[in-house]
Amino acid sequence: MKPYSLSDRQVADFCTGFSLLLHGGLTFGDSMHLLSRNEDGALRQIFSEMGEALDQGLPLSEVMEQQNAFPGAVFAMIRIGEHTGKMEEALQSLASFYDQRCRSRRLIKNAVSYPAMILLLMLLVVGVLLIQVLPVFDGVYASFGSGLTGVAAGLLKLGRLLKDALPGLFVLLFAVVAAVLAYGWIPALRNWVDAFAKSRFGDRGASRKFNNARFARGLSMGLSSGLTLEEAMALSEKLLSDTPGARLRCNRCAEMLAEGASLSDAMGNAGFLSPADCRMLAVGLRSGSGDKVMEEIADRLMEEAEHSLEDRISRVEPAMVLLCSGLVGAILLSVMLPLMNIMEAIG
Repeated sequence: MKPYSLSDRQVADFCTGFSLLLHGGLTFGDSMHLLSRNEDGALRQIFSEMGEALDQGLPLSEVMEQQNAFPGAVFAMIRIGEHTGKMEEALQSLASFYDQRCRSRRLIKNAVSYPAMILLLMLLVVGVLLIQVLPVFDGVYASFGSGLTGVAAGLLKLGRLLKDALPGLFVLLFAVVAAVLAYGWIPALRNWVDAFAKSRFGDRGASRKFNNARFARGLSMGLSSGLTLEEAMALSEKLLSDTPGARLRCNRCAEMLAEGASLSDAMGNAGFLSPADCRMLAVGLRSGSGDKVMEEIADRLMEEAEHSLEDRISRVEPAMVLLCSGLVGAILLSVMLPLMNIMEAIG
C-alpha cells in the first residue's frame, strides 16, 4: 500500500476530535475506532489500524510513528503530552498549530493568486504595447521624417527582441504551468520542494517567528509538567526537527545551558526570545512561575508571527500594481510626449 500522508487540515481535525473524545472519558483505542468510522478510504484504514494497536497497550506516539502518516512535529508534541500527562493539552496545541498553518497557507494562496493574475495581465498589456503598438507609432514618426528616440527607441528594440523570442517564451510559460500543476498533484515532489525550501529558508523571516513559537510552546508544556529543563528542552527540540536552521539554534541553546547559562540567556542568545521576553522569563523563573510566563510568551510569539506574515503579504499586491502601472505609464509617455511636440510644431 502506498504511504499516505495527512494534510495539515486532516491533522488539525484529528487532534481536535481526539482531544474531545478523550475529554469525554473514552479510552485511546475507543476514541480512535470512533474516529475511523467517520472517515473513508486510506484514512479510515489508518485510524482503524491505530485503534487496534492502541487496544494492545502501545503508546500513541509509537502507534502514530509506525503509520508514517503524521508529520514529525506531531510525534514530538504527543511525546511531550505522554511525558507530562497532559495529552489533551498537547492535542489542543497541535490542533491550534495546524489550524494556524492552514490559515497561513490559505492567506498566502488568496493573497498571492489575485496579484499574480494582475501581474500576468499587466505583463500581457506591456507585451502588446512593446510588440504591436510601438511599431505603429514608429511608422507614424517615420511619416513625419523622424523616428523614435531615447527610451522609446530602446523599448522598440526590446519589443522586437520579445517578438523574436515568443516561441521560447511560450515554451517557458508551458514549463512553469506544468511545474505548478506537478507540485499540486504529486505529493512526493511537493514534499521534496517543501523540504528543500525549509532547508534554505525555513528559519528566516516569518518562518523563524513560527519556529520560535513552536519551541516556546513545547518548552512551556514540559516545564509545567515538572520535567527537568534538559528533558523539556530535548522534547521541544523535536518540534523543529524538520527545519535544519532552527535545529542548529536549538543545539546552540542546549550547549549554552550545559555550560551553565540561564534559560533566559540561552534562549536570547540563540535567537528564540527578544531581550524583553528574556527579562520577563528571568523574572518568572525567579518567582517560580516560569511555565506560565513561557506559555504567555509562546502565545505572543505566535500572534506576532501571524501579524508578520499578514504584513508581508499585504505589501505584495500594491507593489505589483504600482510597478506594472508605472511601467505602462512610462511606455505611453515615452511615445506620446514626442508625438504631441510634433503635432504642436505642425499646428
